[in-house]
Amino acid sequence: MRKKDFNKILNSVPPDYYQKGIKNNLLQKYWHSTKINFSLRLLSKISFKNCLEVGSASGYMISEIAKRYPQVKFHAIDPYEAAIKFAKKQYPHINFVKAEAEKLPFKNNQFDLILCYETIEHVRNPQKAIFEMKRVLKKRGKFILAMDSGTFAFQIIWFVWERTYGRAWQKAHLNPYHHSDLENLILQSGFKIVDRYFTHFGLEIVFVLEKE
Repeated sequence: MRKKDFNKILNSVPPDYYQKGIKNNLLQKYWHSTKINFSLRLLSKISFKNCLEVGSASGYMISEIAKRYPQVKFHAIDPYEAAIKFAKKQYPHINFVKAEAEKLPFKNNQFDLILCYETIEHVRNPQKAIFEMKRVLKKRGKFILAMDSGTFAFQIIWFVWERTYGRAWQKAHLNPYHHSDLENLILQSGFKIVDRYFTHFGLEIVFVLEKE
């Protein structure tokens, strides 16, 4: 996909989409609250001093996690410039950077933990993005990768969502994977799968990965 077309998709979503949606839409509040609470359960089992979120959007999720871990240095990237500007103003204690997942502006082996929630289906080159996250993750570091499960039930719900409350997301799923497709990408990248979980009544899959 051309960069121009990619940016057009990004710009169709309001920068504060998540912050407003969680306040005004019960379905969004449930979805994102469940996602954050489950991620905090996973993080309680992991030791980390720094963390990178890939695909932070306007920073809602990473800001909620940062509240629980004030001693940790958090970084976050997203290619959507307006969302990054919004996040920097709202959450100045987090290092937000405008960047694409396929070209992370960080050193090799820099992070103890990487989070990538509901992003891999939106990037232009998923395999390259996964290899980039592997590059910046420390050896034995943990990588939590989550995506909608791509099941038939999810496809029906997403079809309705795109045509009602979620019109801003039309054509945003560049890679409408089934969870088995994502698992194949993970295995090709050389990550070790530590655990996998289905959440949200099977509508989302969460992989806990380790760099060997």
